[in-house]
Amino acid sequence: MLGFLFSEKECQELEYMLRREMEELMLDLGDKRIDGVVKKAMEERYAIIFRMYGRLASPKELIKYVRNKPRAQHEQQ
Repeated sequence: MLGFLFSEKECQELEYMLRREMEELMLDLGDKRIDGVVKKAMEERYAIIFRMYGRLASPKELIKYVRNKPRAQHEQQ
């Protein structure tokens, strides 16, 4: 585990970068042309970024980026 000290401005920038990355991933995950293996890797990346964002964002902001599992995944598990 690593620890970082960020200024308020740096925290805002990090939060902005994480939000933009999650938005990009959400768009790409909705693309039917992307292969399942690639989507799985993207979902794993999204989960990591979401957890990072959760350390900075308020619960109100965080809820905007919660993803539901696709129905097919619920049935497989």
